[in-house]
Amino acid sequence: MTSTDSIRVISHWIDGAERPSSSGRTAPVFNPATGAVQAEVALADQAEIDAAIGSAQRGFEVWSGYSIAKRQAVVFAFRELLNARKTELAAIITAEHGKVISDAMGEIARGQEVVELACGFPALIKGAYSENVSTGIDVYSLKQPLGVVGVISPFNFPAMVPMWFFAIALAAGNAVVLKPSEKDPSAALWLAALWSEAGLPDGAFTVLQGDKEAVDGLLHSPVVQSISFVGSTPIAQYIYETAAKTGKRVQALGGAKNHMLVLPDADLDLVADQAVNAGYGAAGERCMAISVVLAVEPVADELIGKIAERIAKLRIGNGADAVEPDLGPLITGAHRDKVASYVDIAEADGATIVVDGRGCRVEGHEDGFFFGPTLLDHVPTTSRAYTEEIFGPVLSVVRIASFADGVELINSGQFGNGTAIFTNDGGAARRFQNEIQVGMIGINVPIPVPVAYHSFGGWKASLFGDAKAYGTHGFDFFTREKAITARWIDPATRGHSSHTGINLGFPQHD
Repeated sequence: MTSTDSIRVISHWIDGAERPSSSGRTAPVFNPATGAVQAEVALADQAEIDAAIGSAQRGFEVWSGYSIAKRQAVVFAFRELLNARKTELAAIITAEHGKVISDAMGEIARGQEVVELACGFPALIKGAYSENVSTGIDVYSLKQPLGVVGVISPFNFPAMVPMWFFAIALAAGNAVVLKPSEKDPSAALWLAALWSEAGLPDGAFTVLQGDKEAVDGLLHSPVVQSISFVGSTPIAQYIYETAAKTGKRVQALGGAKNHMLVLPDADLDLVADQAVNAGYGAAGERCMAISVVLAVEPVADELIGKIAERIAKLRIGNGADAVEPDLGPLITGAHRDKVASYVDIAEADGATIVVDGRGCRVEGHEDGFFFGPTLLDHVPTTSRAYTEEIFGPVLSVVRIASFADGVELINSGQFGNGTAIFTNDGGAARRFQNEIQVGMIGINVPIPVPVAYHSFGGWKASLFGDAKAYGTHGFDFFTREKAITARWIDPATRGHSSHTGINLGFPQHD
């Protein structure tokens, strides 16, 4: 990171070191808790995009030639360095994103799960061998890396989401170009330096800072073989369509509107606790956050009361404070205003505001981008506050008459990322998991993010492309399979072959 007039300029990581930008374009990086500009981030031009991709191509040629044992040693070394120094990374995340330190540590831990999965990659990229499939003929398969792969990550998880992709991509022998969010770009540089320290060759992990120009540079480059993305649905769809036109593999994870269906037999204290955790954690800036509680009557009034009681006890503040608050600010002032606009819309459409987070101020941080936990009741399902992703600490309650009504509402939505049911009825839970058209389902679990050896991804407008993130899907995505059919003449019969001569028919097993 360079410095100009006391303002840091966060730049690229190319050829194994930070490279100052010459594009002349930058964007502000805020401290969300204070509202102050704490740095500027470089926005790459085409020359820098080309330099980053060229560096990655050279890095791939070296890294892919490493033996499996040597690659595995580097991945293990990265895991050990990350584990020893993750508090440094958490502080960087909190300073630029705003989430509290414990939440940042949780993000790192979930990303580290994928790194640990990647440490065992030799068992997940090995091929198969079938002997004598036809007389004297063997068939076997190889899994090889794609080459240079692009990762475009969101602001809400500046460490975890990149780790979902780059750990597996690198383990499989690819080189990675990471384009982090320009809103919180420093975590990417910290991770790049850690890979270098772990022994990754220069260029194999490259960080390209930038905006849409950098994104489009990756999408259109003939060198980049795949794109992995997490973000909003409109951008996910754009990335999928654009990259697919150039023949790239794409896994583009989009937005969500996650529902929690509460049946009358549920433990309402458990439901209230989990609704608060899942609705307001990370100030609601999670694609797996619970946005809507579908309350099967007659439980709504009691449940709303319990949730409101818990909201009243939440502490809002700077995530870096010595006494940690429960939730911090939103990422920018513009995003705070957008979240507030959805509460305005809900109110205009007839919703009841039970707890209003608009106008939230934190003493000593009056210019910070804070928005208080908000609870809405009687939200019309026709309102944009119900149908669109808000991405803030706003929890809506929709009162319904039956289990079937809840399933119908969830299945009729455009998104299919995550959902949950709270009940003590095993039959209802089993029916729910079978009928619901959503990719990740929780049963008395509000945020059903799969562990690393399963795969993460939704349905419908929440996922574009066939491959989910990490797990077996990740290893399949970042490798290409070759099938080899081979015949070797037995030395004892060489020169005395018993082949049947020319046959122009399609090969058959005789």
